[in-house]
Amino acid sequence: MRLDIITLFPELITVPMSTSIMGRAQEKGAISLGVYDLRDHGLGRHKQVDDTPYGGGQGMLLRPEPLFAALEKVHTETSRVILMSPAGKPFKQSDAQRLAGEKHLIFLSGHYEGIDQRVVDHWVDEELSLGDYVLTNGAIAAVVVMDAIVRLLPGVLGDDLSAVEESFGSVGLLEAPHYTKPAEFQGLRVPDVLLSGNHAKIAEWRHHQAIERTKKIRPDLFGGS
Repeated sequence: MRLDIITLFPELITVPMSTSIMGRAQEKGAISLGVYDLRDHGLGRHKQVDDTPYGGGQGMLLRPEPLFAALEKVHTETSRVILMSPAGKPFKQSDAQRLAGEKHLIFLSGHYEGIDQRVVDHWVDEELSLGDYVLTNGAIAAVVVMDAIVRLLPGVLGDDLSAVEESFGSVGLLEAPHYTKPAEFQGLRVPDVLLSGNHAKIAEWRHHQAIERTKKIRPDLFGGS
């Protein structure tokens, strides 16, 4: 998979995407990453990329010219352009699974008050949001979305089943609680069933715990409030 990111702050992308599993995904060739500084396409001597909005209002908007120039440089027939925006559709695991099947994703990370709508109308295939809150920079959100997608690609995780048997996986439940050694710590014991060696009973216990945990923490996943 090819991932390209257009941003005013490349270091917000390059550092986390070169660390741990994301870094190893590049080393393995599962992904190729391109990070493009929007200011390279800025206007005039001062490399201007933003301006005040027509009609008045607070803040600054990213101008269309630099964004068009950057997109024309990296866009191909297989590209899907994603704008990270608080006005976008809330990003979910199902979106990560869908986007993991794409060949080329281009992320636009906004800043200031947003971007000129002509860029959205001409280039953007979908707008995604991490939730009902506002970040200082869309590059942060882009890293989160890329991480969720890349870890689903074959061979990226040490055990491919890890991406299936987790929260929001194929069964749509939160994961059951996990425990490791020691079996008892400060009077707190690991549930006996996990020490029993009875895999059928363990699977049954984990499924029940996943249901109860989801009802308690995320009742909305059951259609509740």
